[in-house]
Amino acid sequence: MPSTAPTNDDHRAAPVPDSGDLTEELAEDLTPEELAAAWAAEGPPPAGPVANLGASLVVLALGVLGVVVSIGLGTGDATNPDAGTWPLAVSVLICALALAQLIVGRRGGADGERFTRYSVITVVGFLTLIGMVVLVPLIGFEVPSLALCLIWMKFLGGESWRSALLYSVIVVAAFYAIFIAALGTSIPHLI
Repeated sequence: MPSTAPTNDDHRAAPVPDSGDLTEELAEDLTPEELAAAWAAEGPPPAGPVANLGASLVVLALGVLGVVVSIGLGTGDATNPDAGTWPLAVSVLICALALAQLIVGRRGGADGERFTRYSVITVVGFLTLIGMVVLVPLIGFEVPSLALCLIWMKFLGGESWRSALLYSVIVVAAFYAIFIAALGTSIPHLI
């Protein structure tokens, strides 16, 4: 009696029993190229060369600002680095990447997306992060971190209230355990 088990020569998947839980989507096997095309069709339109130029110039300006501030902090040397050494290295890398984007992105590459109403999520995330940075020296990191996690998980991530509260408390407790209790850093804190 011949075996019905798949062999190395048979690359087809074995039939799956009908469990009633399978959807029609599982029956449609999309190749990676077809899946990428479907995602591209659902996404926002490309930004175009003017938007890529503007984004590159903004990033370049931030990189140059970082270089200036880093030099103001003092860079030291390789054997005796100062406060501005690593910020200078990162800022130079940002400038190099912005220049590369200026050269490559001027053709309006397909990767950049136009701003849509969903772009506001990024602005809200950035503003809440700035709020946390302002509040940490004043009231410690626990309350601003809890608020940041809660806002990001509930309003930006779409989590339920229960999940957002639970995960926010866990994240803040983990940060406290790592940075305050274990490492003894000098981050401002309440407890």
